Amino acid sequence: MSEFKDKVVVITGAGGGLGKAHALEFARRGAKVVVNDLGGSGDGTGSGDAADAVVDEITAAGGTAIANKASVSSKEGAQSIVDDAVSKFGTIDILINNAGILRDKSFKKMDMSDWDIVMDVHLNGSGYVTKAAWPVMYEKNYGRIVFTSSSSGIYGNFGQANYGAAKMGMLGLMNVLAIEGLSKNIKVNCLAPAAETRLIGTIPGMDVNPDNPDPMRHPKLVTPAVVLLCAEGAPTNKTIHAGNGRFASSATFVNKDLQFGADVSYEDLLAKQDELFDLSDAKEMSGLIRVLQQQQKK
Repeated sequence: MSEFKDKVVVITGAGGGLGKAHALEFARRGAKVVVNDLGGSGDGTGSGDAADAVVDEITAAGGTAIANKASVSSKEGAQSIVDDAVSKFGTIDILINNAGILRDKSFKKMDMSDWDIVMDVHLNGSGYVTKAAWPVMYEKNYGRIVFTSSSSGIYGNFGQANYGAAKMGMLGLMNVLAIEGLSKNIKVNCLAPAAETRLIGTIPGMDVNPDNPDPMRHPKLVTPAVVLLCAEGAPTNKTIHAGNGRFASSATFVNKDLQFGADVSYEDLLAKQDELFDLSDAKEMSGLIRVLQQQQKK
């Protein structure tokens, strides 16, 4: 029997691409899925019945799913997603924050309305839906949460200041919630995916076919990482990069600090800048690691 049988899984932005691939896989493994999708295009405009189509595909295959068409960028909409899960299935076990849009433009040319809407959907939306789900998970001492980040934030990418800032914000949110959820068996992780989706199709010059993606760029090649991050034995406070049949992880590393006296100057630091930026002996560090280290000392 699958470890996901009868688990209640909420997936935002699941009307196509990555979210749809995640939804189909969890349903195949026996989960009850809430398919959320506003039905918009990759830039967030327009509407449709994308969520219904995915639900129909799941139920036709013998699975269980319901549709929700609310916007994650609205507090009320975000709450309705979780409310629908609890009303129909009694709880929520897994939340995959996947909904997103792109509004690419160099920062010099970017209208700040494009900054606001990308932040609202990606970062605020993930925060709103997670806030709605958190009390349920906290009370039941169980939860699995995935934030969808991106290499555009972790490493940087030209023309995506809004998107990159929002996606890097996912790591900050994960870092804190992994600590706050530790005692309640709530595991919180990030995914940095790469796949041929409708979002990629909004980037000028990108030749993509989200309805028939290149086999090596298919969203379903990302989904195994999501399943891993939501399993019973899932890690917490981890970031997985997944796509094109490849998987890797990234983390924050810190080198040994330089110690000066109380009279340190710019010239003192300048003289040691090579040492300051030398990461050859750096170690992984996070707030969660510090918490675990402190617990081990008690």
